[in-house]
Amino acid sequence: MGVGVSSWRLARAVARQGHLGVVSGTALDTVMVRRLQDGDDGGHIRRVMSSFPLPEVVERILERYFIPGGRPPGRSYRRIPMHTHRDGMSSQDLCVVAAFVEVALAREDHDGLVGINLLTKIQFPTAPTLFGAMLAGVQCVLMGAGIPREIPGVLDALAEYRPVETAVEIVGASGARATPVLRFDPGRFRVNDGLPRPAFLPIIASHVLATMLLRKSTGSVQGFVVEGPTAGGHNAPPRGTPVFDSEGQPVYGERDRVDFDVMRGLGVPYWIAGGVCSPARVSEAINDGAAGVQVGTLFAFCRESGIEPGLRRQVLDLVRQGSEHVRTDARVSSTGYPFKVVSVPGTVSEPAVHEARQRLCDLGYLREAYVKPDGSIGYRCAGEPVDLYVGKGGRVEDTVGRTCLCNSLAATIGLGQARKGGMTEPALVTSGDALGSVREVLKDADDYSATDVIAYLMSHQASDRQAATA
Repeated sequence: MGVGVSSWRLARAVARQGHLGVVSGTALDTVMVRRLQDGDDGGHIRRVMSSFPLPEVVERILERYFIPGGRPPGRSYRRIPMHTHRDGMSSQDLCVVAAFVEVALAREDHDGLVGINLLTKIQFPTAPTLFGAMLAGVQCVLMGAGIPREIPGVLDALAEYRPVETAVEIVGASGARATPVLRFDPGRFRVNDGLPRPAFLPIIASHVLATMLLRKSTGSVQGFVVEGPTAGGHNAPPRGTPVFDSEGQPVYGERDRVDFDVMRGLGVPYWIAGGVCSPARVSEAINDGAAGVQVGTLFAFCRESGIEPGLRRQVLDLVRQGSEHVRTDARVSSTGYPFKVVSVPGTVSEPAVHEARQRLCDLGYLREAYVKPDGSIGYRCAGEPVDLYVGKGGRVEDTVGRTCLCNSLAATIGLGQARKGGMTEPALVTSGDALGSVREVLKDADDYSATDVIAYLMSHQASDRQAATA
């Protein structure tokens, strides 16, 4: 659900209906400080900050970032430092507080379940973000876009306030080079003897990966989310030699199909994701042995979604007209993973908008670490200026078609950076292939809610129960 699309408002709305509401954990520190600079509408952030265990940390954040009444039109947001393996206490504190705030808000006024979703590829904020979510009582952690083998052990340690160390993935590192570790010590936040350890559900696209994670993870895995290539956001690349269709989209084949006989034999529950946008698909998943489903697209465009309201209405208009189009772009993300993009006028999906944007990388969540010629560690992103990237040892061909997902996805939720000359970062909208299924929820209405989505998806289940008791 991108950056802030599945915000606390959406997660709370779903959780209050008796289902697992999941907040996006991506770039939460930037999301929080920009909301503060926009005046903290409704005072929600500051309200839950008042219950954070270290008031002095909150005071420093508010003093630096909060603007009463919001920043003047056209003023740029004050940025936080980009994360590196040298992250200090202040950067980690921002991650802890931001995750605490988002989860605490999602858990207000109900007894339902709330989870958090992180990207494995974004390494540096992971441990403090997980800990902040745990301080707020998060009950489930989901992680995809990589192999999160170390995370179960990290959760075990954080629940006991033990320091954690995780390795940094570095391009060009060899066994002869010392690889740095990311260290986070939660001890100074101790509020009791221990925290509840949340369930861990890796998001996987392969039964082979599920089997490996159960055998080789550093702690226990409670289940899996099995996500197919029709899901929105980042998709796992196809296995084998890449093949592309006439639109340049990667083609998935038999090797990319999940063997659900294997999944059923693993002894842990699994949830199916990607293209589950109808009551029939929900029933099919459950009848085939799934514990349930994960749904993104239908919720992404509901009233409680974090997408900027005008942009959300624009997408809904496209859906009503039957002119929606979703493309799996193999180039747009600097990660190298395919990424789903909705064609929306005025957004990065338009080549002219993409080309007009000045290339820069000033948020840096998707940067990769690499070994410099002198043996030190540097950072680069295929979405940054081409000469800078190539000067850091990157290949020029890797820059073609890349954009800055960090800035574009922040703009999608109304937090786009103001640039010189009056330009604001353009947005980028992502969705699963089944965007048209939103029509089934909308019908003749002007808008719809998270509750409407749940009622629609559960309608077959209700009918089945009525038939069973008739």
